Amino acid sequence: MKLDNQVALVVGGASGLGAATAQKLASLGARVAVLDFNIEAAQRVAAAIGGKAYAVDVTSASSAEAAIAAAHDELGIARLLVNTAGIAPAAKIVGRNGPMPLDDFRKGIEVNLVGSFNTLRLAAAAMMTLDPLEDGERGLIVNTASIAGYEGQIGQASYAASKGGVIALTIQAAREFAPVGIRVCTIAPGLFETPMMAGLPENVRSSLGASVPFPPRLGRAEEYARLVAAIADNVMLNGETLRLDGALRMQAR
Repeated sequence: MKLDNQVALVVGGASGLGAATAQKLASLGARVAVLDFNIEAAQRVAAAIGGKAYAVDVTSASSAEAAIAAAHDELGIARLLVNTAGIAPAAKIVGRNGPMPLDDFRKGIEVNLVGSFNTLRLAAAAMMTLDPLEDGERGLIVNTASIAGYEGQIGQASYAASKGGVIALTIQAAREFAPVGIRVCTIAPGLFETPMMAGLPENVRSSLGASVPFPPRLGRAEEYARLVAAIADNVMLNGETLRLDGALRMQAR
């Protein structure tokens, strides 16, 4: 898919991977809608790239419906959806104070898995109404998982389970949408420089980066964004989860 003059929705686009993706897509000529819970930050990103910002709570059906409808009304129906919104709650299943509160586990599932499904279902339904491009493609959905979805560490029960769910959803959704020409792929990043990492001490961040086989550093948000653009450009990429991790395999701790 050539992105010039196409509409793209970037959910979680106010910071980190999402902001870098919004910038990259805009540089390729896309009309970008930046959707985020933090509307002020989303507006700053949108202003910088000539896009539009919309407030969204991905765990709410009505909020996602309203935000995506508003973006489609203003910019046109999107051919590309990129889901980057997510949280990384950390807690052992049974810790010093007893079992993990069920609502803490549920929150990660709601934001990371249900939130991705929420916007996916709405964007796909709209893409189905578009005329196909030359190769029969109507749209592309790129979700964000994590290598924790394969190798969840101790303390990552909610995060690992939610990201594993996103990985499992990929081939199912790709098969369902194949007859109408909508592709679904997922990126599973390893250790990346994101707002979640920014709060860690520098020595901890350096140590984490050094654990990556090659290159021995944290990933950069623009590297994620370039992979999104590459997936868009290659129509044969479908139903696949692509690890973006420098050959890292997470240990138990």
